[in-house]
Amino acid sequence: MDQDLFREILSVDSSSGRERALSELLAERLDAPSLERFEVGDGTENLLFSWGTPEVVFCTHMDTVRPYIPPKFKEDRVCGRGTCDAKGQIIAMYSACKQLESEGRSGFGLLLLSGEETGSFGARAFARTSFRAPYLIVGEPTECRMVSRSKGTKAFAVSFRGEAFHSGYPEFGVSAVELFVDFANALREFVSDKEGLTYNIGLLRSDNPQNILSPDLSCRVYFRTTVETDEAVMRWMMKPRERVEVATYGGDSPAEYLTLEGFESAPVAFGSDAPHLTNFTHKAICGPGSIRFAHRSDEHILLADLDRAVDLYVAMFHALTAAVAHEP
Repeated sequence: MDQDLFREILSVDSSSGRERALSELLAERLDAPSLERFEVGDGTENLLFSWGTPEVVFCTHMDTVRPYIPPKFKEDRVCGRGTCDAKGQIIAMYSACKQLESEGRSGFGLLLLSGEETGSFGARAFARTSFRAPYLIVGEPTECRMVSRSKGTKAFAVSFRGEAFHSGYPEFGVSAVELFVDFANALREFVSDKEGLTYNIGLLRSDNPQNILSPDLSCRVYFRTTVETDEAVMRWMMKPRERVEVATYGGDSPAEYLTLEGFESAPVAFGSDAPHLTNFTHKAICGPGSIRFAHRSDEHILLADLDRAVDLYVAMFHALTAAVAHEP
């Protein structure tokens, strides 16, 4: 693995919406026989590096969550934003591609996408292209295990409409905050008896002064769903409620993924670009790093995990191309 290149990649702030700086660097620094650049439509772009006509495509994302944290290289690990989600995947996948190239192999590609952390906008844009291939390997922090299945995601924008009034006389108004509290309590009760279903409330806003009942409150509710709970969430969230408006804000359904004999596998609770990349017949998810450190201030990746991931990606390519060769 080229640690100097990894340092360059990590030194670019590619927080969601700022990926262009990283894609420009990668387009210049990564070496491949072919490079295609695809505009996403929001100022960002996707990159596809190819060695021949790809049958197996390695894929991960360029954007990271905020805030940006500069890299620090230590004896056994690298710390900083994106080290395990997902710039570690970029360097591991590129290293695997270069190793395959040195073996004289072709028929593979490296797809780098924008906007994964904010709705998979790059993946959705790439799915609209004419590109097709049999196999996709998505890089996410899975501790070098192949993902057997993943939860779905469902996001909703929720608005509460109260009536402003002097807080000394609450009986003459309606507090949007109290409406939200009632909703949040009901939501907690709804989730409590559903195994594997989790949720989070974010983007909570209500700008009323302390002495006036809030006329408006808005938030986003984000679920991670199982097969059993995916439709139940939609039904519960979209049922009519007085003074509450709910709008769907995207998501995907629980999915199963390709695993290979001889490779460790496990289910995960996080989402990825994989469900949106409909250009591929078979999809796998695997990568170095642990989700336990993604999105945290102490995000890091072990150098040994990066080396292991390179070997795994090369082995996966050989296994998949052997499967292609034996297809009728």
